[in-house]
Amino acid sequence: DRHVRHADGRGYSASMVDATLYVVGNHARLKADGSSIVLYLPKIQTAEEAAHWDAILGALEEHLGLEQGEVKAYVLVEQLEASFQLMEIRAALRTRFVGFNTGRWDYINSVADAMAGDPAFINPNISDITMTYGYMRNYEDRVRRAVNTPDQAGRFALWQGGMEPNIPVGSAAGVEASMARAVAGAEREQREGASGKWVAHWKMVHLVRPVWERAEAENQLGRSFPALTYTDDDAAGLVELEPAPRTVTGARDLLSIALQYANAFEQGMQAAALKRADLFGNEDMLYLMEDMATGEIRASILWEWIHKAAAITEDDEATGVSAGDVFTPELFARLLDEEYAKLQRADDRDVYDRSKQTTLPVARETVGEYVLAATKLPWLIDLLNLNLGNEDIEGARGRVRDAIEAFTSRGVRTTANLDFDVG
Repeated sequence: DRHVRHADGRGYSASMVDATLYVVGNHARLKADGSSIVLYLPKIQTAEEAAHWDAILGALEEHLGLEQGEVKAYVLVEQLEASFQLMEIRAALRTRFVGFNTGRWDYINSVADAMAGDPAFINPNISDITMTYGYMRNYEDRVRRAVNTPDQAGRFALWQGGMEPNIPVGSAAGVEASMARAVAGAEREQREGASGKWVAHWKMVHLVRPVWERAEAENQLGRSFPALTYTDDDAAGLVELEPAPRTVTGARDLLSIALQYANAFEQGMQAAALKRADLFGNEDMLYLMEDMATGEIRASILWEWIHKAAAITEDDEATGVSAGDVFTPELFARLLDEEYAKLQRADDRDVYDRSKQTTLPVARETVGEYVLAATKLPWLIDLLNLNLGNEDIEGARGRVRDAIEAFTSRGVRTTANLDFDVG
């Protein structure tokens, strides 16, 4: 966090700043209303990190005169490493632990990052990496077994399903079809043992909530599942690939959404309703709520396809690409030009006109540099953060390239924005 710093000037953890401000500002009202104080803890990788969170929250409780363990916590399992330490993370958070939440985008990205050095690990189209795909299915199964394994005191935990991203705005037919898919997804999670899920848009609540109301149980604690195991097969399952398409259309989707999200972020929006440019004006195809994980995973898979010489699986008439052709930097450059041009021509509803000569060119530069970098960078958001408030394309290019060079040659991750982080 650039506003709250250590005594030596280092920025303090943004997650911990958010947690502290939320608990300090809301604990009294929540208790008066009879509500619990509950946090979502993101990006936890290890039990040691969870234990650090427990210590931080314990100190906060002591400062505010709350009982130890009164601040409860869900853990978003969005890092591959956490899947190997689920029970240890539960133990580290002790009685404040409520349950795990499974997600899609961040976890996919963590797997792609972990496997970046394996030339044989190449993801398919993002649309095919659902919660029932290979490593995602095994990850979800591991989480549900972890929450249904009692601790020494006999306590179980909760599993919350992933976010429903649909925004119910569009044609009647489009909304109906999307809502049917959303309900089917919720029903699958309920059958698998989830005690609920969350939604991106409030209008989805009345569709998703009845799935659990029909189950006639507050949650699914204690359902019988196979015991959690730690075998070589378990480890292999967490990075298991399955045959699935890898297409030019899929690449266009990756690129269009990555550009749009980067453009939204540079305008100060951390979440945005998006769909790929080819679907603009098609009211049967709904917008989806996308956040930073959206940009990360799309740029990440594009990097993977280029630097691991991914083979396209289907012919594409528009580009002349044939099944078996490699996804080359030249093909990426062509698609980047074409998808960027579509965004420049788009209506103000889909791409703000005010961004087309300001933040959109910066977004293009950033995504392009990230994808073509020889070394896979930790986070696209680092590069986007460098140019918040900067609309000078030459300056933006220089900042991005300097950051890439610093990481590639010295292993230094650059996160500071020169326009804000000074002194």
